[in-house]
Amino acid sequence: MSAPILNAANQLTLLRMGLAPLLVVLVLQRRMGWALVVFVVAGLTDALDGVIARLGHQQTTLGAMLDPVADKVLMTSSFIALTWAEGLAVKIPVWLTVVILSRDAIIIVSVAIVNLTLGRRVFYPSHLGKLTTVSQLLTVGLVLLVNVAGRGGELLRPVFVATLAFTVASALHYVYLASTRGPGRAPEEPAP
Repeated sequence: MSAPILNAANQLTLLRMGLAPLLVVLVLQRRMGWALVVFVVAGLTDALDGVIARLGHQQTTLGAMLDPVADKVLMTSSFIALTWAEGLAVKIPVWLTVVILSRDAIIIVSVAIVNLTLGRRVFYPSHLGKLTTVSQLLTVGLVLLVNVAGRGGELLRPVFVATLAFTVASALHYVYLASTRGPGRAPEEPAP
């Protein structure tokens, strides 16, 4: 018997996708306390869906595809809202958001080209990619927190610079991985 497609893990992933527009609306309305709560809840769903999928033997192809999409929807929405919303005490710099969005576009295009020209290849997240995700999550969380507190924005510059460095390095790494995938080569193994 096959596992149900909309199991608990996948429902949590869909919930995370649904929280992204709510987070944007809350930021645009400058309800930063509630925006921070929604961001934390979304983060918890990200942790829980993986645990439930593994421990509950609920891993599905749909879940494997939806999870990174839900993460990208949440992060992209958060960065755009926290960069261009009016009236925030501290915003994410435009240069950082543009680099992050460009990185994602470069990765998508590179993977698409490799898959179209060489056949299906799987690109598992690298350690550098995971560090980039953590730095981006930290950036969004800290910007929300600073906007709730109304002070501390001057301390975020090193966080922005570190996030930029991780983002650029991971973009270059993914492009390198995509360019070295020849016919018959095994995909990179997932990190433990």
